[in-house]
Amino acid sequence: MRILGIETSCDETSAAVLIDGKKLHSNIIFSQVKEHRPFKGVVPEIASRRHVEEINSIIEKAMKPLTQVDGIAVTHGPGLVGSLLVGKMTAEALAWAWNVPLVGVNHLESHLFSPFLEDPRCSLPFVGLIASGGHTHIVVVDDFGKYRVLGGTRDDSAGESFDKVAALLGIGYPGGPEIDCRSEKGDFNAIKFPRPYLEGTWDFSFSGLKTAVLYYVRKNPNDLKNKQRVNDICASFQASVVEVLVKKTIKAAKQYEIKRICVGGGVSANRSLRKSFEMAGKLNKIKVHFPSLRLSTDNAAMVAFLGTEKIKRGHRASQLEVNPSLEIANW
Repeated sequence: MRILGIETSCDETSAAVLIDGKKLHSNIIFSQVKEHRPFKGVVPEIASRRHVEEINSIIEKAMKPLTQVDGIAVTHGPGLVGSLLVGKMTAEALAWAWNVPLVGVNHLESHLFSPFLEDPRCSLPFVGLIASGGHTHIVVVDDFGKYRVLGGTRDDSAGESFDKVAALLGIGYPGGPEIDCRSEKGDFNAIKFPRPYLEGTWDFSFSGLKTAVLYYVRKNPNDLKNKQRVNDICASFQASVVEVLVKKTIKAAKQYEIKRICVGGGVSANRSLRKSFEMAGKLNKIKVHFPSLRLSTDNAAMVAFLGTEKIKRGHRASQLEVNPSLEIANW
């Protein structure tokens, strides 16, 4: 079974073809980072226009040399409404023209299963951590379509806090890779930033941590003129985020007696996060799985994987409704 996946939830235009749920025939990604970098964030109007301009050629590249598929999966939420509409309308048109099944996929759900694409050791059940630009969630995954959402983002997500802190420090966009790089040269013990654990809940809140960095910079403006001191700020901030993500996810796995964790979303590319999870996993005898760096950010391969599972289970849709704020309960 050959499934075409289409992903346009934010600022990546992506198409992929997955064969029999295992063999990745293609995974083409067009990134708009250069267009959005001057604005230090994604501009919805620019994003949707670039999707319109690129999506046909991206799908053509993903399909070569194939001329037909057995089904189409497309992200229908959450995301930017204009971007989602481009993918949705393209998928509907192709499904009608080729007379093949069409399914909608929740963007966050696909991140949960992204490690399954390359790691044959992945299996159910597992505790999933989604850490991306707009979301941070801990989810117990019992089976495909059977989820227990333990906690989510109350304000700034992990990825959003990286971007905002990078903007405060004037070190560029996107913030995650910049802070990750600079942290390698910094001292994570240099500044004692708070650890927002939100005791008693599984939720996440990084707004206060971002504000702590802001107050530090205001009190110590000369630090921004010292490259090493900027590296120290990055490392200290990153250490706080990583510690909270790792400790809460490990705690959830232990409490629910699950010996496997899958981490997905753009923040999963962070090197410190991967190292910390690896050490914590070994210490607690919990297996931790990450997608490759290319599958950590938004991509259509993970959409095709979920689409394959949904089509195998009889899901079909002649038309889809995009939902920019698609709730987890509606997965």
